[in-house]
Amino acid sequence: MERQALSRPRIGVPWRTAAEEAANQRTKIDKYLNVVEAAGAEAVLLSLTSSKDALKYAAANLDAFLLTGSPADVDPAHYGAKRHPATEDADAARERTDFTLLEHALVAGKPVLAICYGIQSLNVFLGGTLIQDIPTVLGSRISHSPEHDELPDGSEAPDAMHGVFLEESGLVFGLCGGARAEVNSWHHQAVLEPGPGLRVTAHAPDGVIEAIEWADDSHWIVGVQWHPERMRGDVLAQAMFRELVAAAQLVRVER
Repeated sequence: MERQALSRPRIGVPWRTAAEEAANQRTKIDKYLNVVEAAGAEAVLLSLTSSKDALKYAAANLDAFLLTGSPADVDPAHYGAKRHPATEDADAARERTDFTLLEHALVAGKPVLAICYGIQSLNVFLGGTLIQDIPTVLGSRISHSPEHDELPDGSEAPDAMHGVFLEESGLVFGLCGGARAEVNSWHHQAVLEPGPGLRVTAHAPDGVIEAIEWADDSHWIVGVQWHPERMRGDVLAQAMFRELVAAAQLVRVER
């Protein structure tokens, strides 16, 4: 049993926000940790309070990274844009953590799965830009986010759902086995211009970019705008985490 545990790839997962880490609010971060563990890997929770050197040291002993969602928005100064009135406050500690992990992953050739805020962080790190508020900028009729996070009884509001079109050349298409999928949504920002080295592999009917991937096979890097960690029992979501773990296992074998 110990040998089996030691052979599992180790996937780094940063806290969603500095505030949640400080208060040890684990309800949402545990969803990510649980799906990584269920897919066969060891989930390693990474503190946003770590110094850059400490993060680099920790990253060197990890095999892949999962960048989580967050209620914060990436500071538009990173991509040279003026702040939109609907843009949420940035979380500097989370930005610093994501960018440090991405810097290491790209140099070391380690897999990255970036979810919701994570896809936006990934895109900005690589020189891309963001739509700062989908409702006011695009005026889309598709609901990309519930109007309220919670119901009157305090429970979570149901996820907004919509279809996405998948590009045949993309990894996500292969995991889905078809050109269309139904996904959940919980975001008001999205990728505008993909950063160099990235290609769009899924979009919503209103044109919102729903997935980006590394442009060639030199890196396993996938970003999705939806929340597969919340889609329990969904075939595509489960396949995505299994594929991340499989890619991480290859890195572990080579180390």
